[in-house]
Amino acid sequence: MIQSVSLESAPSPVHSITSGLEVRYAAVMDYLSIWQAMKAFTASRTENTSDEIWLLQHWPVYTQGVAGKPEHLLYNPGIPVVCTDRGGQITYHGPGQIIAYLLLDMRRLKLGVRDLVRKMEGAVVDLLGEYRVDACGNEDAPGVYVGGAKIAALGLKIKNGCCYHGLALNVSMDLTPFMAINPCGYAGLRVTQTSDLGITDELEALQGKLAEKLRSRLEQ
Repeated sequence: MIQSVSLESAPSPVHSITSGLEVRYAAVMDYLSIWQAMKAFTASRTENTSDEIWLLQHWPVYTQGVAGKPEHLLYNPGIPVVCTDRGGQITYHGPGQIIAYLLLDMRRLKLGVRDLVRKMEGAVVDLLGEYRVDACGNEDAPGVYVGGAKIAALGLKIKNGCCYHGLALNVSMDLTPFMAINPCGYAGLRVTQTSDLGITDELEALQGKLAEKLRSRLEQ
């Protein structure tokens, strides 16, 4: 069972994962404030802290992972750049994109990093499959792809056996800012989104479905 709470007003979670996976919803949020909140949540975890998924959107921002190289920002169209602590290279976040942050105790779930990445990719593939869209992951370049175009980017930070950060799924957004970068460090990589693939469901509906797909994969 998934319990939905407000990201702004929720009390500090104290329920065990056996009581269910807690999912928090928010609207469009500043990247830096959410990043700090994820770090604070992870630092304050105990063995009884429930796992959470935070579903939201971000205001326009480029995020550069720990492996990021400056040359993958081809030019800056006036969008903030944040050097963050997740894995991977540069990507773009903006309104119209689902952000799903996974704050999990990987030791309790008996998950390795590769296992978790595959489950995240699988959840997106499962979601798109409901709409008869064929998608797949890529062992050499984590993420989800449709016809060679990237529709979801992944990045994680592991600390003391727990993870934060997660995935970004393009739904109905301005894709132009991707032209200013080599997405995830790959020159010429095309990007796509659900609205360009004949999926007409609104972002909020897709958020709920993605949460269920993630829950299902994590329980496997």
